Amino acid sequence: MSASSSVTPIPEWLREPADANALHEGVWPASALRDRDGVLEVGGVSATDLAERFGTPLYVLDESEVRAHARRAREAFTAAAARHGVQARVYYAGKAFLSTEVVRWVTDEGLAVDVCTGGELAVALAAGAEPSRIGFHGNNKSVAELEAAVRAGVGSIIVDSRIEIERLAAIVERLDAHQRVLLRVNSGVHAETHAFLATAHEDQKFGFALEDAADAASRVREHARLELVGLHCHIGSQIFASAGFAESAARLVALYASLRDGGDLAVLNLGGGFGIAYTSADEPIPIEELADGIVDAVARECDLRGLPMPDLAFEPGRVIVGQAGVTLYEVGTTKPVRVDDTITRLYVSIDGGMSDNARTALYGAQYSARVASRSSDVAPALVRVVGKHCESGDIVVDAEYLPGDVSIGDLLAVPATGAYCFSLASNYNYAPRPPVVAVCDGTARVIVRGESVDDLLARDAGIAPGVDQERDI
Repeated sequence: MSASSSVTPIPEWLREPADANALHEGVWPASALRDRDGVLEVGGVSATDLAERFGTPLYVLDESEVRAHARRAREAFTAAAARHGVQARVYYAGKAFLSTEVVRWVTDEGLAVDVCTGGELAVALAAGAEPSRIGFHGNNKSVAELEAAVRAGVGSIIVDSRIEIERLAAIVERLDAHQRVLLRVNSGVHAETHAFLATAHEDQKFGFALEDAADAASRVREHARLELVGLHCHIGSQIFASAGFAESAARLVALYASLRDGGDLAVLNLGGGFGIAYTSADEPIPIEELADGIVDAVARECDLRGLPMPDLAFEPGRVIVGQAGVTLYEVGTTKPVRVDDTITRLYVSIDGGMSDNARTALYGAQYSARVASRSSDVAPALVRVVGKHCESGDIVVDAEYLPGDVSIGDLLAVPATGAYCFSLASNYNYAPRPPVVAVCDGTARVIVRGESVDDLLARDAGIAPGVDQERDI
């Protein structure tokens, strides 16, 4: 169901707050607070200062928060694995948010990096990531992408199809190289999430079905320059329960047992997909509890079969960077709309929209919002935060309560936008993509430059070179 087609004007989970200025713990970065004037601060920098220096829309990323979540994930999974005498490697899933600075932050904190295109690989390498600690995903890696990965010395390539096995085998033969690979497998476990976010059921583009995995493994092993080192499975995204991971682990261990006669498999990669809180109604499981539950499930299944437990790998992305992000907008118009005889909704239009946050339109994702440039003692009003694009589905926050006096010129902050907002950003309606600013200990710096209209026009081959276009936009 899309966010714009809610069954009721007010979702069941949404409660009118006693204080529409309050910042719900667990949704905002730990550093987020209001100063004595009621202005939002993140990383010790005020929203008003950020907007004045860098403009809006603006992606704000708290460096300390990213680093803290990276450390926490690494410590949780390595500790859980160590209790069973094995090792765990934690990869940062770069698709959540990738820039050279973020790669440096997470690798500084001991994480490896997971990429899924040649572009992502180039960013990771440019940031100085150790190639042997990079995993390369993707269901349709091109010859050029695979060749770049092999030449760089990428630690593992996760093969996704029979065609890719043969494609990669030809490349390593031509380059006189060897390559470690994992086999991506669909465990048949369906994550309890949006259908477009669930990636382990059979009728989808990723990986090998369980019944086809043995044949694929045999084919990899027929190529002397390819080394099958393990299995990979990913059951979906934004998952709050551990039961699906445990069931998927059980099925993967059964496959692991059946394939060991053909050669040792050193690694089981259980993927990622761990959820975060986007609203006060969300209650994600602590990463330590998830880590213990998943690793214990693998250990239990190995014990039942009398198998040595392999080393493990995991790929958190959203849980590393999601809560660290806040997007700032400026309010341009407000419009009360009568929904029914008892409810009026205030439409709050901002200077961004689905071009900088596509998730609400794509998935019906829910977000929170707060006025960031001041506090207010006016009673809360039901609002919908919408963008400036020519789409009725251009919704950023489907339902929220903000002070009833929210008005033109107010800064609005949407938390938990660190994952997949920048990654999915577009130039729809020729909107320039916003910059990304990192905040830390009272300082702010650009880590990804924003675009201008000139940048967009520079790509248009129909504009004669050297002709100065007068623009006042």
